[in-house]
Amino acid sequence: MKIQHANSTHIPAIMAIVKDAQAYLASLNIDQWQDGYPDVSLFENDIANQECYVITNDENTVMGTVMFTIRPEPTYTNMDGSWIIPKEEPYGVIHRLAVSNNFRSSGLAKFTFDHFENQLMAQGISNLKIDTHPDNLGMQKLIKNRGYVYCGVITLESKAIRLAYEKGW
Repeated sequence: MKIQHANSTHIPAIMAIVKDAQAYLASLNIDQWQDGYPDVSLFENDIANQECYVITNDENTVMGTVMFTIRPEPTYTNMDGSWIIPKEEPYGVIHRLAVSNNFRSSGLAKFTFDHFENQLMAQGISNLKIDTHPDNLGMQKLIKNRGYVYCGVITLESKAIRLAYEKGW
């Protein structure tokens, strides 16, 4: 597997993966991503900001997508709880991690976390933050198994709440 910046040619594959993820979440009765989010314009913006990535296999098939940034996340400034490392310190953020149904349980999420954690360490940045839907127990399990610590609840612009986690090193 490899991770690379996405470009506009990847959008159809990204949106197919998003559709897979929406159907999967709906099958679990999780209302995350059931309201038209994320849409093409969001991925176009992520691509323009060099923050959208695709994970591909050796045949260059897009297996998954993720948004990763080291820019501060506005919704992380106010939280019912507290971050481990002060929010003023630089940090990485993972959003919109989604995997194609064809590659679910392939180790793609672990590979993605390893990649970005190592990238942050190489840059001297000592933590990564992520949030997830309160009903997304699969993502919560993955995050906790990776050593992330629950820090509190954030509220999105849409007024939806998310559970916030952080891992420092």
